[in-house]
Parts: sequence; structure tokens; C-alpha cells
Amino acid sequence: MRRAGLSARLVVAIVAVLAAAGVTTLLVSSAIGPSLFHDHLVDGSDRSPEELLTHAEIAFREASTRALVGGMLLGAVAALAVGVMMARRLGGSLKHLTVAAQGIADGRLDARVPDPRMGGEFEELAEAFNKMAGRLEAGDQLRQRLLSDVAHELRTPVASLHAYLESIEDGIEELNPEMVGLLRAEGARLIRLSDDLAAVTRAEGGQVSLTSEPMNPRELLEAEALRARARADEVGIEIAVDVADELPTVDVDPERMSQVLGNLVSNALRHTSNGGAITLTGRRADRGVELVVTDTGSGIPAEHLPHVFERFYRVDQARDRASGGSGIGLAIVKALVEAHGGTVNVSSAGAGQGASFTVWLPEAR
Repeated sequence: MRRAGLSARLVVAIVAVLAAAGVTTLLVSSAIGPSLFHDHLVDGSDRSPEELLTHAEIAFREASTRALVGGMLLGAVAALAVGVMMARRLGGSLKHLTVAAQGIADGRLDARVPDPRMGGEFEELAEAFNKMAGRLEAGDQLRQRLLSDVAHELRTPVASLHAYLESIEDGIEELNPEMVGLLRAEGARLIRLSDDLAAVTRAEGGQVSLTSEPMNPRELLEAEALRARARADEVGIEIAVDVADELPTVDVDPERMSQVLGNLVSNALRHTSNGGAITLTGRRADRGVELVVTDTGSGIPAEHLPHVFERFYRVDQARDRASGGSGIGLAIVKALVEAHGGTVNVSSAGAGQGASFTVWLPEAR
């Protein structure tokens, strides 16, 4: 539940200050006034009636004045105490925010602002600051991991090129067509890695230009199955399409969505052995459509499922490197699907049980 706002708390604080001053003045006046007035009357008890009346008026004024002044002084002290307490609370909250901001500026990205307990506005500010700091920290970790992963990915082809060239220089190998083919393959691997990195950076940075149009989900899936059927037949994998009737259209960029489905099908082909099957399914979902790519391949252990859409993440690194995968394809899929306003997730019953990638897209408006 959202706490009272800062403006409401300041109004309450002002009321509390006024109430403290008023109550204190009333209590002090009630305690001092009657006693002073009584003492004055006792002192003038031996005077004449006229003098006694005058003395009583003077006694009332003096008693009231002294009582009021004393009450106001103590009330001011009470009001000052309440004001100081509120000021310290407010200053403390701002100090926490300042310290955390200075920590972020100094590179301590783990700095966070504690709950200020100073109203909804301060809570929202602290929450927004902590969310910003969390994203900065995650971005810094991603940058460090990305640099490490890129260096790791470049090391293998660069080392191979170096070894091939060194062997040619030493006369161990000749620059024959076979060696040229090996050098060209390693160069193509570097180019492919560079292209994939550029593609995922543009997609995740929101720099992808989409030319969306209403598309029938059946057409998308059947077109992808047709493109992949030749590759599937070469390795003895069956591709089937199962699409529900009367699915709503979806607003997608045909080229980008073809890239999404192509990456998912290529991933399924890479992880499915001879005799397996891949099914492209289209079905209605909550306010949208689900496009599902299911395979009967090697599956994904549960501990790997949360990470499969991360850059360079591999469940089976040795096999993926042998097959030429850059480890960026699924990251591109996630970025492109989110650019369409959709979501993508993966499920698997475990190793050897196949995997299912589900793309959710909203209905066309």
C-alpha cells in the first residue's frame, strides 16, 4: 500500500506543531494562571471594595499575561522539537540519496537508497533510484562479460589463423587450395561473429527498423517450414506444421519475423539428431498468438533454461563450436520479438527430452 505523500505529511507536521503549541499553552496557562490570580487576591484581601476590584483586574491581567507567555514559550519549545524531528527525518532521507548518488558517481554501482519512510514521493524516488542503480550494475556486469566472451570467441579463430600462417612461413604447410579453404573458413567465422554482434546490439538498443504489416500466422510458419525442409531432409529430420484454424492476424515485419523463426528452426536442427522431428505450431493465446518451435532433440537441463537467451551462452559449448554457432542467435530472437511487443520463452523436460520455444505476439489492431 502506498504511504501518504510528502505534502500530506508536511500538512500533518504543521498541524502537529500547532497542536503541540496550543495544547502546551493551554496546559501551562491552566496550571499557572489560577494560582497567580489567587495569590494576588489574597494579597489584596484587606483593601476596600473599590480598591479590591481594581486590584482584582490588575491581578487577572498579570496572571493571564504571565501564564500566556509561559505557555507560549513552552509551546514554542515543543513546536521546535517537532519541527527539528521532521527536518532531521527529511535531511536524513536526502543524505542517504546524496551518499548513494555519490557512490554511483564514484563507480560503486552497488550503492542503494534505504527506505526513507517519508511519504510516497520519497519512496518512489528511492525505488526509481535503486532500479536505475540496479540497471547500471547489470549493464556493467553485462559489459564486462561481453568483453570477456568476445575475447574468448575471437581467440579460437585468430589462434587458428596464426597457427596456419606460422606453419606456412615455417614451410610445414603449403599454401594450397585446401589451406586457402581453411583460412577462408576461419575468416568467415570472424565475419559471422562480427555481423551477429552488430545485429544483436542494434536489436537490443531499439535501433531495428520494423516495417510491420498484418500477417497470417499460418503463412509465417508454412513459409519457414518450406525454407528449412531441404536442410532437414539432408539430415533425416521431419518438419511438420500444425496451425489452429481462424487465428487472428499479427502485426509483424515479415523479414524480421522470418529471421526469428529461422534462428529457432536452425537451433532446433542443430540440436536434433537423425530421425528426429521438428514441429511448428500456431495457436491462440491470451490476446494474441503463440508460434511454437518444438524439437525432439537433446533438450535443455533445468539449470540452463534461465540463461539460453543470453549472449554467447551455450548448453553444450563443444558441440556448438563444432557446428559453427556464435551463441548469439537466441539473443537476437529475444531482442527482435520484444521489438514487436511480444515475448519468447523456452521449456524443456530435461536432457534428451527435446525443447520448445514459444513466441507470443499480440493480435493485430
